[in-house]
Amino acid sequence: MTMYAGLDVSDKATHICVVRDDGEIVRRDAVASDPEVLAKWLERHAGGVARVVLETGPLAVFLYHGLKERDVPVLCICARHAKGALSARVNKSDVHDAEALAHLARTGWFKQVHIKQEGSHIDRAALKIGGQLVSSRNALANQLRGMLKLFGLKLGRVTTPGKRRERLQTLFGQRPDLRVVFMPLAEMIEALEAQLSRNARLLDARAAADPVAGRLMSVPGVGPITALTFITSIEDPERFTRSASVAAYAGLVPRRSQSGERDHKGRISKAGDPMLRSAPAPCSTGAKPWPRPGA
Repeated sequence: MTMYAGLDVSDKATHICVVRDDGEIVRRDAVASDPEVLAKWLERHAGGVARVVLETGPLAVFLYHGLKERDVPVLCICARHAKGALSARVNKSDVHDAEALAHLARTGWFKQVHIKQEGSHIDRAALKIGGQLVSSRNALANQLRGMLKLFGLKLGRVTTPGKRRERLQTLFGQRPDLRVVFMPLAEMIEALEAQLSRNARLLDARAAADPVAGRLMSVPGVGPITALTFITSIEDPERFTRSASVAAYAGLVPRRSQSGERDHKGRISKAGDPMLRSAPAPCSTGAKPWPRPGA
């Protein structure tokens, strides 16, 4: 008979449940969360399995690509959609979750999630790191300004690291006793700005090497960050049947609650890709979407 498998993944172990097409449980087990181990277990105990299902999660991309490389018919489903089936039991456990996922694989009542390629995840990692560097730099710069004002010192508007350094030297000349206190914070800001410049050069190079990014950057105001964000979020345009579906994917369509005579439309769902939804919008000036070091 045809068999289906559900994988409930955690950091160390993955619980497996295999069921037949009549719903009868064939086997349960728990193995290491490693694609090689999972593929060997499925081949040994569920040879010819028709479908393997796992939820979205931190290890979903790693396991999905690893199982695909080993010719396992694996699908990744949205964890939010699977929540209803997983919460049907009174007692929640990894064993019960694996069983519920196996039955979802058997019935087909799930929504498959597109798993991006490794190259897209590398670009997205660079984008996220750049955003974190900007946030950290701005937080430290604001803290420096605020703490200097406690002593009546105003940093003023600085647009480059050199101007900030020059201005700090002037302020420390007025209060030499504060130099040793504030220099660690100023040096941390300069270190973050150096890493931010390196990250910006990396993104510029990756965008320049991508022909699709080059076409997107021909639009006024679209730079490497916006172009790479759009490319890595959409990745395969063919998976969208119409252009309006992209807005729904980004969570930019209103929520709807309709029943009988009631039909209420609320705020945007924010249910899609947050990176795509918050991507810097094109501007007529063509300015860089991220502040450069010292801004």
